Amino acid sequence: MIDIAQYLREMTVLIVPLLLTITCHEAAHGLVASWLGDPTAKLAGRITLNPVRHIDPFGFLIMIVPPHIGWAKPVPVDSRYFKDQRTGMLLVAIAGPGANLLVAALCAALFHALGSIPVTDPDGLGVRVLVPLLSMAQAGVYVSLLIGAFNLLPIPPLDGSNILARFLPEDLAWRYLEMGRYGILVIIGLMLLGNVVGFSLIGTLLFPVVRAGADIFGMNSPF
Repeated sequence: MIDIAQYLREMTVLIVPLLLTITCHEAAHGLVASWLGDPTAKLAGRITLNPVRHIDPFGFLIMIVPPHIGWAKPVPVDSRYFKDQRTGMLLVAIAGPGANLLVAALCAALFHALGSIPVTDPDGLGVRVLVPLLSMAQAGVYVSLLIGAFNLLPIPPLDGSNILARFLPEDLAWRYLEMGRYGILVIIGLMLLGNVVGFSLIGTLLFPVVRAGADIFGMNSPF
């Protein structure tokens, strides 16, 4: 039985870090594509920190309910503008998880800074403001690392597939990337299979990465 009150409390803490992480991830794709000569994302208004420009309403709704599989609007990229199309797509792909790592680092810095603030009145207004901010900063580290690690999985159309494709023979790379139309089905299948075998197959890959990142940033990982 789901504890609705507990779920709402958790989402109150998670919603801002989640929006921040997704927004920075998608904007970074568009920014790097623009640096490489592709104006498509800029013309579409996607190089922005306004989350409304990046959120897919249905994909976000699915993301905030178990099993938390969702998506944002894909940033339009036209690789024909790149001098080297395959290397350009590699750099655009790396930009998303790279932005997640930066957000995680900034959230960790904020967490440690807030944690160093002396508290004189445990029941005062300062604590009632400080504790939620600490919780959101902490969540921002975990959410950013988790989304970044997830997108590095080599399952088309995730960013990891464009990174891997750069190192495959060109014909094989295109056939591999064409599997992106089935990517969400593969991910859902892996999650369902995890329920059958009794442990998370995707989590087995992601959680060690999140733990390592949390350790680097001086955080205690929940995984």
